[in-house]
Amino acid sequence: MPMPTVAIGALGGTIASTSSTAAGGEVVPTLTAELLVAAVPGLDAVASIEAETLARLPSPSLDEPTIVRTLRWAQRAVDAGARGVVVTQGTDTLEESAYLLDLFWDRPEPLVVTGAMRSAEAPGADGPANILTAVRCAVAPASRERGVLVAFGDEVHEARWVAKTDSVSTGAFRSPAFGPAGRCVEGEVVYGAPPHRVAPLDLPADERDLRVPLLATWLGDDGFVLDAIRPDEVAGVVVAGFGAGHVSAAMAEAVGRMAAHVPVVFATRTGSGPTGRAMYGYPGAEIDLVARGAVGAGWLSPVKARLLLWALALRGPVDRDLLAAELAVRGTP
Repeated sequence: MPMPTVAIGALGGTIASTSSTAAGGEVVPTLTAELLVAAVPGLDAVASIEAETLARLPSPSLDEPTIVRTLRWAQRAVDAGARGVVVTQGTDTLEESAYLLDLFWDRPEPLVVTGAMRSAEAPGADGPANILTAVRCAVAPASRERGVLVAFGDEVHEARWVAKTDSVSTGAFRSPAFGPAGRCVEGEVVYGAPPHRVAPLDLPADERDLRVPLLATWLGDDGFVLDAIRPDEVAGVVVAGFGAGHVSAAMAEAVGRMAAHVPVVFATRTGSGPTGRAMYGYPGAEIDLVARGAVGAGWLSPVKARLLLWALALRGPVDRDLLAAELAVRGTP
């Protein structure tokens, strides 16, 4: 049997970082995709690799246009015959990049995102093992039709639910609400359930320059920051609220003022669990926010609700009914 081909695209991040001085110390992204691949023992026994350096950026400097370009590169790779695609990047924005890719990934082949918590020169560097797991995931028949996946620490997560839950631990990536979709054990990728994914969105040929701010509420929030946003300069706003998406009474009034002009989504800042639907009725709770025109994010985290709103706005202004319908589908398991 011929060896399957996997395309690996490198964007930079800790996984590609080395020390900028001979004596060690601070690290910056320097390694190319070819050097990343060369550092993975046993990779040539799993797949034939086509490696390409797409960027060498720290992940906080990635943005939506860069990820869209990465998506188009991945589509070309599978159209040219790749069994699957792996993207390596920094971990700070990995959960967001993976979800944005997943919103538009329209191929049955797996697209797997991975990275590392330790730089390439650090003792116990986790990058090579994560790349090997990601490639195994990319060639596994059971990974097909699952959309975009995140491979980290021998676990496989769905892009929609994965989150970075620790700032420094090698076990930083988890799916707090539902757990990992699969695991890699003795070189075999095993899933706990059959594929089930939401249909991808259509990606417009031309991207628009959009701004969708995300605000986290706080004790005593009076809506000052939200009111400072000019509705004509944004495509929508996401508010990360307390508990099941709640805000203060004063902030609720600001939400209503903003929702009269652009879509407003309220999510929970807790890190797990859904927004409420019909439990609390006080000013600033879910029933009140919905009555003011806002829409609950459901099980989507604030950063992913923001990306969904951004993706929908690429096609033009988003009305509340469309937003509510999309969140009803994409914000539930």
